[in-house]
Amino acid sequence: MIKVVLAEDVQMVRGALVALLDLEPDIEVVASVATGDEIVPVVTREKPDVAVLDIDLPGLDGLSAAALIHQTVPQTRTLILTSLGRPGTLRRALTARVNGFILKDAPIDRLADAIRGVAVGRRVIESQLALAAWEGDECPLTPRELEVLRLAADGADAMEIARALFLSVGTIRNYLTTVTMKLEARNRVDAIRIARTAGWL
Repeated sequence: MIKVVLAEDVQMVRGALVALLDLEPDIEVVASVATGDEIVPVVTREKPDVAVLDIDLPGLDGLSAAALIHQTVPQTRTLILTSLGRPGTLRRALTARVNGFILKDAPIDRLADAIRGVAVGRRVIESQLALAAWEGDECPLTPRELEVLRLAADGADAMEIARALFLSVGTIRNYLTTVTMKLEARNRVDAIRIARTAGWL
């Protein structure tokens, strides 16, 4: 029996997925959660074979949760569910060492097969997502520039970002200017839009 923990914030979707997966003879959903912050404690407690994670969750996002799972409960494999088939999103997922990546609108039997594949150690990525990643542009931003832009996208101003990263306000402003220039954006808001559209944030 493959033990699964499921993280999905939309209650109706979460309930439907649990019910449908529980119909599979070899899959058991041992827990389901609605927020990213609940994932790691539940996975630590249940030690499932596979954690199925929505990419967009309140609190900790699915990719960050996957990275933490790999650190704290390395025997649990991770499968990301997403409605965002953007190249940058898949690249971020691979960087987080997720074991599988599947679109949310895939049929339930494909999800079940993906869970089985991930459980036995295969990397499962839908072909259309892999093709999009292959054809997509590389992110021109450094990890630090992405970190600064991510905090700006969350609504932090330069002073708040500086405090969070233990840097000077001038350094943060320089980072934001560099990001805007690299992305050929009109301003910081446009830079955030470009990075989100590409799946880099």
